[in-house]
Parts: sequence; structure tokens; C-alpha cells
Amino acid sequence: MAVEFSKESKAHFEEILTRYPKKRAAIMPTLWLAQKDFGYLSHEVLAYVAELIEESPAFVASVASFYTMYYKKPMGRHHVQVCTNLSCALVGSDNIVNCIKEKLGIGLGETTPDGKFSLDEVECLASCGTGPMMQIDDDYWEGLTTEKTLEILEKLAAG
Repeated sequence: MAVEFSKESKAHFEEILTRYPKKRAAIMPTLWLAQKDFGYLSHEVLAYVAELIEESPAFVASVASFYTMYYKKPMGRHHVQVCTNLSCALVGSDNIVNCIKEKLGIGLGETTPDGKFSLDEVECLASCGTGPMMQIDDDYWEGLTTEKTLEILEKLAAG
């Protein structure tokens, strides 16, 4: 099966190119666009992006593998990322991680069987004064307790 952007994403890619002096410089927003269009960056998607920006698949894969924001495997509908860096760890991020693992029945780096949630720990989400905290999709949740965390997960599971 050939990988190709949707009509809207093709137009967005062309607009992205206008912001950069060389196609290579557009790699990160193009990867982000590809992830949005395809859900994750498979080998086929990485090869497609390489073709679009006129670079080698190895170069594109190296950029995608460096950044944790790019998914290299299918992810759940909601991506739960818990900060476990020192500031959050000191105020209980391990309790939050364990609470989520128990509630969802998955470990770090795993996705629930129904495909609703994926769970990861991250080094820092730049909210050190309001930990423990997590990011779910594009939303920050700060000052977490296990009760608040369970409430958030329940709402997302129901929606």
C-alpha cells in the first residue's frame, strides 16, 4: 500500500515549505504533519517523508528517533505522559505512574488492548513548580493526586 498525504495535508506541506530556505529544514514540521495524518511514523511513512524533502530515509529516521514526540509505533487514542524527572519525583510522580498502570492494566511503553490509552514516562514537561504532572494528548494536568488522576482517566475513557 502506497503512503500518501491527504489532500489537506499535501496543501499544508506545500505551505510549510514556503517557510524554509531548503526542503531539509522542513523535516520536523513535515514529520509532525505525517504523524497527524498517519497516526505514527512507520518505515513507509519515514520513506515517504524522505522522498518529499529529498533526503535519505536514514536521515529522516535518525531525526524521528531522536525526539520522543514522534511515535514509531501505533499509539492509543490518548497518549498519557507522566513527568518523572526530579522535581515531579520528589512530589510523588511514582505514585501517579503506579496508579495509572494499575487503572489501565498496562506498563510503560504499552497501549491498552482497546487502543484508548498509551502510557509513557517523560523526563520533563517544564512544569516543575506544579508537579506531579502529566500531559495527555495536548493537555497538561498539574498538581496531581491519585484521586485526580483516576478522575481524569475515567472522563477520557467515557468520552
